[in-house]
Amino acid sequence: VEEQRARWERKCSRTAKELLETEHKYLEQLDLVVTFFVTILKAKGTLKPAVLETIFGPLESIYSASHVLSLHLERGNLGPGLENFCQNLELYGHYAENLEQANKTLKEQLRKNKSFRRFKKLQETRLQFQGRKLEDLLPLPLQRLHQYKHFLRDLLENTSPDSAEYQKLAKAVKSVSEVSRWVQGITHKRENSLQLLRVQKLLKGHKTQVLSPGRWYIREGWLLVVPSKGEELKRRMFFLFSDIFIATKPCHPLHLLSSNKLACQAVYPLHQCIVDKVFGHTQSQGGLLSLSFPHKTLLLMSSDQQDINDWYRSLTAAVR
Repeated sequence: VEEQRARWERKCSRTAKELLETEHKYLEQLDLVVTFFVTILKAKGTLKPAVLETIFGPLESIYSASHVLSLHLERGNLGPGLENFCQNLELYGHYAENLEQANKTLKEQLRKNKSFRRFKKLQETRLQFQGRKLEDLLPLPLQRLHQYKHFLRDLLENTSPDSAEYQKLAKAVKSVSEVSRWVQGITHKRENSLQLLRVQKLLKGHKTQVLSPGRWYIREGWLLVVPSKGEELKRRMFFLFSDIFIATKPCHPLHLLSSNKLACQAVYPLHQCIVDKVFGHTQSQGGLLSLSFPHKTLLLMSSDQQDINDWYRSLTAAVR
């Protein structure tokens, strides 16, 4: 037992040391933004206060919270330090929520505001920046949040459950995990919006509304449609979302505006769909899927067995 405890303590102090070292590095990087951008821009008035707030969000508060945490860690007060820090964790969630708008506003200001453009370029040439751009530094808090999660888990795993620190650590791990999930949710939503937008732009015209609240993009790919009569197989591009399945075909290559776009052929609502694997129609390679809708049955084929299996899994999960 003593040996185990000693091993735990060694690992724990190693992790705590690493946490402190990386916290110092993180603070240095945040300091570049706070000192050379936020503080000076506030004083100079190059950007309107609202614009400044949008670009940097709660970065100063995040910096202060980390500064206090590092002071606690330097003194070896891990428990109280984390307890205090966890009260400020929500800042990371708000920062994540604001990041997309921050990037958008930053790009806009660089385009429109000549003096800000000059100022940014000048600041980034300073030695302290080591060739890094403001855009490289803004996502740092979210990367750091991910690191906190791993550090705190390691600390918890190597802390004796009957020690005074254990409960505080367990609480900190829970808090960081919750905020981390919140941030992942924001990222996931953002990625989904970009996918919906991308598909919308791929489709010719505006008749098919891909952008819809609550809709999630799942997958896309080429499949062969087996016709009901003896016609030849038709190669079509399909898009699967959480609530609909879209069949498209490429526009004519000579079409002036839409040569690289896809024409929507049908939108199938998934809530009335039955998905089946059809066996015996193909040799060992590839496979066949049957999608039954109230007024239509689609037979879809792929020469790639893995591809058909993946589609089957995705479709059955979406239909459920």
